[in-house]
Amino acid sequence: MIQKGLKGIVAAETLISHIDGEIGQLFYRGYEIREITKRFSFEEAAYLLWFGHLPDTEQLTTLKDALKSNRELPEYVKAIIDQLPMAMDLMSVIRTALSAEGGNFDYDWKPVVSQAIRLTALVPTIIAYRKRFLEGKMFIPPRSDLDFVENYLYMLSGNVPLSAHVEALETYMILTLEHGMNASTFSARVTASTESDFVSAITSAVGTMKGPLHGGAPSGVIELLDEIALFGNAEMVIREKVLRGEKLMGFGHRVYKTHDPRAMALKAKLLELVGEDDWLDLAIAVEDTAVRLLAELKPGRSLYTNVEFYAAAIMKAINMDAELFTPTFTASRMVGWTAHVLEQAENNTIYRPQAKYIGTIK
Repeated sequence: MIQKGLKGIVAAETLISHIDGEIGQLFYRGYEIREITKRFSFEEAAYLLWFGHLPDTEQLTTLKDALKSNRELPEYVKAIIDQLPMAMDLMSVIRTALSAEGGNFDYDWKPVVSQAIRLTALVPTIIAYRKRFLEGKMFIPPRSDLDFVENYLYMLSGNVPLSAHVEALETYMILTLEHGMNASTFSARVTASTESDFVSAITSAVGTMKGPLHGGAPSGVIELLDEIALFGNAEMVIREKVLRGEKLMGFGHRVYKTHDPRAMALKAKLLELVGEDDWLDLAIAVEDTAVRLLAELKPGRSLYTNVEFYAAAIMKAINMDAELFTPTFTASRMVGWTAHVLEQAENNTIYRPQAKYIGTIK
């Protein structure tokens, strides 16, 4: 039997995460994702995925220190980034910079968690360094007193970000740390299964994430929010779109048949921040209006917001350009990719599926 795209094929056993698309649940190491976003920081969630348990105070401090001490880019990597064509997209820049980093340390088989920490720490700096370079601005070095998400926003702008923006983006980045055997994670595990080096496995994943069918920016959601903000009438805009048969961007998900638990966790965080930012408030109002109108105009058809819907609102709120969306997604997913590479190495079998020949024999 052929399963195109390997849909429905179980290719590995994992302790890292579990998705139940039927009832809308996502677990990291047995912890439900909404519980994680309520109680834990980005660094605590990363520790959980890498080490298999939550950190105590000393372990958390050690991880934070390790992430902070690995943020600085080697000078030769900066020089390479400076020489890349101005038109090169940020995902290609990340891939190239990480490839160059592969010559800086010994990343050969067998991968270890200290390498995962370093690679994860470098990505926000790569993004910020390139972004500032393209803008003709001086690079803002990382600050050791700022944690992962806050420092990322600081390096992009040079300003310490609003706490509401840090909280919102941190929630999003926790929710996108890991999501099972998706295309990019599978790519990383396939490369790792050959006993190639850690950097090669991760650059495989970055190249896969670049594809618009996997890591594409939620541009359609942004356009929807912009249109509603322009007209100031969510009901009018959404009603007209539904009646014209247009797809409502940011609604529905390939895996989740009901609520996307990541969207629910993001909404819960934004409800805590009501009044802190107009874009965040708008997103909540738009979802409520859309769900009500879909029930009225398309009875029996259940469509719920996905994580990209609220991600778009967060990116608008923090004034993040569209070209930063997928790189930011990548900065968080580094944790999941590296966790999977480490897991693959612990009980490795090379991936070797078959293809059915459908040509003729001459």
